[in-house]
Amino acid sequence: MAQADMMSQARPWLWWVIAAVTILLGFADLARGGTTVAPILLVAGYCVLVPIAILK
Repeated sequence: MAQADMMSQARPWLWWVIAAVTILLGFADLARGGTTVAPILLVAGYCVLVPIAILK
């Protein structure tokens, strides 16, 4: 039972890490001059993953 509690506490942090990595990859691609992938990653990070992380 303790392992299930540990996983439920770790899940919100996992969403935050995924959101942060996505946003960082978006900014990295934007700095390289990317005009297609960068906006997609940034929108996915800010508009999808961050709200999911907040709600979890």
